Amino acid sequence: QVQLVESGGGSVQAGGSLRLSCAASGFTFSSAFMSWFRQAPGKEREFVARITESGVTRFYADSVRGRFTISRDNARNVVYLRMNSLKVEDTAVYYCNIWNSNYWGQGTQVTVSS
Repeated sequence: QVQLVESGGGSVQAGGSLRLSCAASGFTFSSAFMSWFRQAPGKEREFVARITESGVTRFYADSVRGRFTISRDNARNVVYLRMNSLKVEDTAVYYCNIWNSNYWGQGTQVTVSS
């Protein structure tokens, strides 16, 4: 069965960095577009970034472009989200997703303090 397991969340101060990982299994990872979403308290889940199956093309939400980088390792079935210059408003639970599917990980909490 499909499994997506996020890790790497934590608490950092504004301006800091974190790298999230999502370990995938149960499907042909190298053929799947992968994405990251986030959900802040009291808000709807929102798109953060997406990467094509080869990793060549990446898309970002305006709010994170230039600060976050999505990447993938198809040999290890892992997708990453490198987050730099973190802001308080980046605080949320971050979810890994097979793009355009209902497969989601359990999420990992990111908390940014001022």
